Amino acid sequence: MSVFTPLERHELEAFVEPYGLGRLLDFQGIAEGSENSNFFVSLEQGEFVLTLVERGSADDLPFFIQLLDVLHAADLPVPYALRTTDGKALRKLAEKPALLQPRLPGKHVQEPNPHHCTEVGKLLARLHLATHDKPLIRRSDRGLDWMLDKGPDVALLLPDEQLPLLRDALAEVAKYKARLLDLPAANLHADLFRDNALFDGPHLTGVIDFYNACSGPMLYDLAIAVNDWCSKADGQLDAHLTQALLAAYASLRPFHAAEAELWPIMLRVACLRFWLSRLIAAQAFAGQEVLIHDPEVFHQRLLARKHVQIALPFAL
Repeated sequence: MSVFTPLERHELEAFVEPYGLGRLLDFQGIAEGSENSNFFVSLEQGEFVLTLVERGSADDLPFFIQLLDVLHAADLPVPYALRTTDGKALRKLAEKPALLQPRLPGKHVQEPNPHHCTEVGKLLARLHLATHDKPLIRRSDRGLDWMLDKGPDVALLLPDEQLPLLRDALAEVAKYKARLLDLPAANLHADLFRDNALFDGPHLTGVIDFYNACSGPMLYDLAIAVNDWCSKADGQLDAHLTQALLAAYASLRPFHAAEAELWPIMLRVACLRFWLSRLIAAQAFAGQEVLIHDPEVFHQRLLARKHVQIALPFAL
């Protein structure tokens, strides 16, 4: 179970009391998390999610709180930090920064169909449009500079036959870095995988886990989503799923010519980011009872993105 910081019932009872949401009825750790400790919390007045932030600087947390307030105000189905009766959103529990948020309805989709991808595409476009005019500034702590910095170290962990792929990907990041960063920007979720979206039947009811959110090129966010929602088991993109997601997104935010040109490169960059982070996590948490995502998934996806056949629709 990926709960890095276990809690005692009396600790949690004292923590939830200032919210005025009634007595603690039950709580349980959430196994799916791979970076933070998350708990489902049942109180007399409803169901909630408690997050203990294990990674990153506490200085970034006001950014996440403000961003989710902005998105909630734009009527997007996102969690947001609840305030105590005296107005505090960010608190501490077990010596970790802690946030209490409403639990959104729905379940994760394991095998998406074109309708699911349409919903994700529209949601992502709405998220970008809500922040495009005035994004809240935060550099990603796993952005292009991080890839260029960590890549050579990760190369030491790889078998020889995988090294050329990594070296080519890093060289491409270095070559196109300035152009990629010059693309139209907004606030990004930056981790919109299937396990961070909730569906109730055909309806997308929630997008969760914004702890990788940042400001940056909107195309990067789209590439991250497409690489997960639209990939087949062999790493290749499913044409029907990809076209559904891209068309839905473009129906709300048309693409720019530079985005169309850099689309294949951005898909590879997004694969590289998660290949590296999964390799690093696999080494850091080896032998521990922590959910470790398989790095090989993104190795295969990066291989499959050498030749991208599906272009952005209606690029201007």
